Order: sequence, then C-alpha cells, then structure tokens
Amino acid sequence: MTQDQDRRTGAGRASRRVAHVCAAAATALLITSCGTADDPKDAAASSAPASASASASASASPKAPSAPIKPGEVRIAGEVDKPYTITLADLRKLPQAEASVEFISAKGDQKHTYQGVLLHEVLKAAQPRFDQSKKNGQLRGVVSATGGGDYRAVFAWAELDPGFAKSQILLAVSEDATAFEDTAGPRLVVPQDTRGGRYVSELNQLWVGTVDPVVDGAR
Repeated sequence: MTQDQDRRTGAGRASRRVAHVCAAAATALLITSCGTADDPKDAAASSAPASASASASASASPKAPSAPIKPGEVRIAGEVDKPYTITLADLRKLPQAEASVEFISAKGDQKHTYQGVLLHEVLKAAQPRFDQSKKNGQLRGVVSATGGGDYRAVFAWAELDPGFAKSQILLAVSEDATAFEDTAGPRLVVPQDTRGGRYVSELNQLWVGTVDPVVDGAR
C-alpha cells in the first residue's frame, strides 16, 4: 500500500468516527428534548384541565333566584336592609287609615272609600338605604309598585313621605267596606292622582331604590 492510499484510508476511518459521534449526540438530544415538560404545547395541555375546572367552578355557582311570590303576597325589596313579605292578613292587623277618593279610569269616573295601611309605614319597616351624607338623601328615592299582569307604576319617595307630602298613599285592604280576597292582595290607592293609572291592583311587589346609579352612570 502506498503512502497516499494509507492516508486516504485513515481519513475515511476518521470521517466515519465523526459521523458516528454526531449521530449519537443528536439521538441523545432528541431523547432529552422529548422527556422535558418545557414544550409550550405540552405546558398548555397540562394547564388546560385546571383552567377548564376553574371556569366550570365559576359558572357552577349562579346567583340563587328569589323565591316565587305566592298569590296575595307583597314582596318589599330593593335597596333596603330588611326585605320582607307581607300579606293582606298581616296588613289588617296594622293601624288602619281611610281615604275617600275620586278619579277617572277606563271604566269612567270612580268614587270610593278605601281602608288600609299607609304605604310609608310598610316601606319604612324595610329600612331603605338612603345616603344620609347627602342633604335630604331620601329625596333621591324612588318606589316601583308591581301588580297583576306585570303592571307597574313608579313613585318618588317624597310623594309618600309625610315629612314632605300631605297625601296618604295606602295599601288598601278593602273598598267601600268590602274586604279584598286574600289571594288578590292589596290595592295601591293614590288620593292625589286624578286618574287611576297608579291605583295598582293585585299588588305583589314594592321595590325601593335611588336614582343615583342611573343618573351618575349616564355621565
């Protein structure tokens, strides 16, 4: 064998050794890479169940719905500290007032005498949350009255507060000395109104709040 052939044979052997070492290194790197948890896809996959679980937990706790209102009951709620429910039987046990009224309705002119409880007394018992840091904070108050067929009328607190108004709005328990049926609920009587639109019949809900969230939110 000549010196040139010997050199070529040695070079070939060295080249094969280098290729073998590179292949081994590449295999080791591949195995190490596959065994890690640093791959973004793997990390996302491992965190997905936890995220889904948290989301499911959040959606599995909806706000509990209010109990349904039974026929004849009136629910007093809203921005009050002591919401409660009252019935005609409860109202009959409270101090009674009387109002003789005249108003125009879809059936023509009406003239009746009603007996019942002052609306202000019923709502005051629920302890409305008026902002006492504001001058006459109660004058920001509003009352929504809901009756049969989802009929609804709204009042300013000053209309029913004896500290500001002479009118005595009633939750009537009888009309012309005839008692309302317990399942019908009371009727709202508004002596100062000339039309009967706010004489809400089959009253079932009174909501107390303030105009502040609406007015301030409109800025």
